[in-house]
Amino acid sequence: MIQTRILAPVASALPLGPTAVDRWLLAVSVVASGLFFVTCGGPSSPLGVVLKGLAVSPLAVIAFRLLRGRDRWLLAGALACSTLGDVLLELHGLFVPGLGAFLCAHLLYAALFARDWPGQTRLTVRQRALLGLLFVFSATLTAWLWPGLGGLAVPVLIYISALTTMAALAIGADPRYPAIAWGALLFVLSDSLIGITRFRSPLPLGDYLVWGTYYVAQCCLALGFLRGRLRG
Repeated sequence: MIQTRILAPVASALPLGPTAVDRWLLAVSVVASGLFFVTCGGPSSPLGVVLKGLAVSPLAVIAFRLLRGRDRWLLAGALACSTLGDVLLELHGLFVPGLGAFLCAHLLYAALFARDWPGQTRLTVRQRALLGLLFVFSATLTAWLWPGLGGLAVPVLIYISALTTMAALAIGADPRYPAIAWGALLFVLSDSLIGITRFRSPLPLGDYLVWGTYYVAQCCLALGFLRGRLRG
């Protein structure tokens, strides 16, 4: 499976504890995500809701098991809020509550990554370049989507601001763990595809592109952070 091959290097580098529990949780996550990917182009179904909920929630359990202190609550909370957002977006008519759940996830991620900033003396050239591209992209996307936002203009603007802040803090986190930065950028790409599809026009294979980039993003953020904390 493509997603398994993409995530294998990150997963193999993660210290998953003295038992196989965390590896089984990760396996459930990958399998559920792969099965949902196969079916996400069709109409919503109860099975699809279950598979979608099982994709990211095991990552929250892994984070809660392996981390301690504030990091545990921030990362597990971000992944739990993301799971809630996944389920709400799969249910008809719950786009705004789903947006709110992901807004909470981004705020928790931002708080998590902001904790690394006090130890940074200066950003690398790559980090500065990625930050510049991120801000230009977010501003351009907002301006392009704005005419079609209608009554959702303010909530979407707040959401894009939170997403951009989260991504900027992830990019500025410890440069030894680039998976975190790439995960944040993939999250921005995935959410941008959702915005384009909803407020501009549907994209060919849009559902597959959104889910593929989103799931890899969550794994890079969660497993990248765990690797940094547990092996740093």
